[in-house]
Amino acid sequence: MENDVVETHAAAPGQNLSEIQRKQQFTGTVVKTTLAGALVDIGLDTPGVVHISQLQAEPVNRVEDIVHPGQQVDVWVQRVVPKKNRIELTMIKPLALEWRDIEKDMVLKGTVTRLEKFGVFVEIGAERPGLVHISELTHGYIKDPSEVVKQGDEVDVKVLNVNRQKRQIKLSMKALEEPPVKEQKETRAKKVEASSSEPEEPKEEPVPTAMELAMREAMQRSKEKRSDRANEKGKSRSKDANDELEKILSRTLQQKVKTK
Repeated sequence: MENDVVETHAAAPGQNLSEIQRKQQFTGTVVKTTLAGALVDIGLDTPGVVHISQLQAEPVNRVEDIVHPGQQVDVWVQRVVPKKNRIELTMIKPLALEWRDIEKDMVLKGTVTRLEKFGVFVEIGAERPGLVHISELTHGYIKDPSEVVKQGDEVDVKVLNVNRQKRQIKLSMKALEEPPVKEQKETRAKKVEASSSEPEEPKEEPVPTAMELAMREAMQRSKEKRSDRANEKGKSRSKDANDELEKILSRTLQQKVKTK
């Protein structure tokens, strides 16, 4: 892959420039120094060129302060121009991931280098570590990143966003985890099923208030009084009817006696 550093101690015999890979590492010998840099023999027909700005990460005033002829140095391939029979080298170890290599949704391996309240920084081989926000560490709520990871842990991360201008890399760990949606749905379904299969409890009758009890007693007494009055009237009508019947019978008997 382009972002991998290929290690090689020396060029293979007969190897030409077209076979050299970018970021490939060699151990070579400084054959000459100039004001602009140094020439390094890495086993090819043509020595490689190390520009003064590529001798070390810090600024360099004089090439001779860093290297001298006959010195063995470790170099990496920056660029190969076969048409010009030229190979450009650097003594600064290249990054495993350059900004142009980092893309959204890439999955990378990294090492947790620092924990903060708002998240963790993960070294992924780029110019600077990427940030995994606390909300991207795992599904569910956590109060502190230390609940999930600790410094030195190797983790898998997914690139959420790259801002090359601000030199920011946003990463996620939970994006590589299975979200617990199915489990929640199954739990809800089981609860619904269990509640539907349970027998319904009998509804309790509301306890009447003192006012309601008094009203009921008053209504009952009123009903009983009306019933008593109705019974008395009925008895009175029945008595009158009986008396009338007795009178009719008496008159009938008297008439029969007279006729005899």
